[in-house]
Amino acid sequence: MTVPTQGVKQRFWLLKSEPSCFSFADLQARPNGVEHWDGVRNFQARNFLRDEIKVGDGVLFYHSNIPEPAIVGVARVVRGGYPDFTARDPENEHFDPRATDAAPIWYMVDVQAVAALPVPLTRNMLTAHPLLGAMAVLKRGNRLSVQEVTACEWREVLAVGGFNVDMREESACG
Repeated sequence: MTVPTQGVKQRFWLLKSEPSCFSFADLQARPNGVEHWDGVRNFQARNFLRDEIKVGDGVLFYHSNIPEPAIVGVARVVRGGYPDFTARDPENEHFDPRATDAAPIWYMVDVQAVAALPVPLTRNMLTAHPLLGAMAVLKRGNRLSVQEVTACEWREVLAVGGFNVDMREESACG
């Protein structure tokens, strides 16, 4: 399968999820493979969701808090940032009593599954790879659930993960 690697202003992101809460298989099982990315309760990650992530951006789906954390799938953003309605639902585990319709505080995006990686890329594999060892997800103390990925990292993850990548779109990966 060939996966698009870069559009005119496309950016790339890594979204972390604990598979016991929501896995890539769960995303694939949703109607049209689409689901909102809710429950983010960190202001820096919220700012990415609200201000930076746009329709068409690429997403690496990362399973965290498991024995071998790994990038397991590729998705795309199909709806840009909008208020996270789970913050206003008292029955939801992500409820935040400070959030209102007028001042929502928390935001989410909608993502659509593209494909599972034929070869999941474990944290150890990423660390050992010369072009991927500096990814934000590998930095000590970086616990953000939403992280930016460079175009070079995006293409390399797809290539190492088993996808055909159009390398005509190369940029400096040094």
